[in-house]
Amino acid sequence: MRVELQINNTPDEKARFIAWAPAPCRIRVSDPSGTSSPTVSVTITGKSAAGGGAIVFRKAASGTFASTISLTLPTDGTSVPFFVAGKFGSPSTTAGDVTVEARTGTTLVGSVPLMVRIRKNANTLTTAERDRFVSALAQLNNQGTGRYQDFCDMHATQLSLDQGHGAPAFLPWHRAYLLDLERELQSFDPSVTLPYWRFDQAAANIFSLDFLGAADSIGTVQFSAGNPLRFWRTTGVPGINRRPLFPTASAPPGLRTETQTLDLGNRYALFREMEFNPHGSAHTSFGGLIRNPATAPRDPLFFLLHCNVDRLWAKWQKKNKRFDPAVAASFESGANDPGHNLPDTMWPWNGVTGGTRPPTAPGGELASSPCVNAPGPSPRVRDSLDFQGAIDPAAVMGFGYDDTAF
Repeated sequence: MRVELQINNTPDEKARFIAWAPAPCRIRVSDPSGTSSPTVSVTITGKSAAGGGAIVFRKAASGTFASTISLTLPTDGTSVPFFVAGKFGSPSTTAGDVTVEARTGTTLVGSVPLMVRIRKNANTLTTAERDRFVSALAQLNNQGTGRYQDFCDMHATQLSLDQGHGAPAFLPWHRAYLLDLERELQSFDPSVTLPYWRFDQAAANIFSLDFLGAADSIGTVQFSAGNPLRFWRTTGVPGINRRPLFPTASAPPGLRTETQTLDLGNRYALFREMEFNPHGSAHTSFGGLIRNPATAPRDPLFFLLHCNVDRLWAKWQKKNKRFDPAVAASFESGANDPGHNLPDTMWPWNGVTGGTRPPTAPGGELASSPCVNAPGPSPRVRDSLDFQGAIDPAAVMGFGYDDTAF
């Protein structure tokens, strides 16, 4: 007898990636040879490679997770659903480093490898994780001719900046922006996620020749000979100018700590103060491209900075149970500007131009994922809130953070 296992309800190998949120799966008897009854019992477990991720299971969309579950399968090939999630605290380091195994008794009758793909602290990445991320980033940039330029253009004028700054959609807009870029990186290497720069802690490894580079005395960022970012180019200009105004072996001074940020209040309108500090203060702890909002994405450090901003929002959402768009304190618009109210679609992914919107919409629709359907090609503000499916399982956006359980 053999069984077929599907992760995220598809046989597509590109969909064999999960995070902390439960992922829907299916199992069916694909070859009933040797069976004589209409049903057969199978046990499903996870097998982790050394240093690999770990997974847990449950039979239904809700309930308690366990390391092992037993299912009864019809031998006529009818599929049976179950759910798998990454075990918090045990993310993967490489694709396929944990396997779902199905057994009848002690006999292995089916298996499928997957990855617990989680956003991690950039300062603590393994060398292999760092190098895969840098390689994918360089390919997306393609020496200034790649899709990375679209992400610079999304952030380059006052009209475009108004879509996601100084108003309520600051956090939802940037969550979609980060996810769009991350999915583009995964088109080159599906094991890659966006790492975060935890800017209230020392992060010397990020500012190294082998990672995001080390600035010389005038702010020109230098890279090692083997770092593909040495060919970086944006808006027709080679290289990166980044002038740290602090010792990069330390954290920038004057920023709210994580604890202080999470204590800003239990209403979104209060928490949004973090746009100015720590977010704005992290940007202005440098001279160079990253200091100016219109040029900041030309320095890839921008995305690590904003990944931490999003992580802080995720932790605040968890702390205060603020995933539900129907709960007023989860998002308080108070704005009449298009793009800053819960039902509004967000530029540039909606393709709307003119008027209060920018004259162009670079990049097209938000990149799709083989693993999840949310937030869709033209996300609304509300679609960014329930990214872990705490309210609606269909809202899962396919990412999580290494230190934030749900």
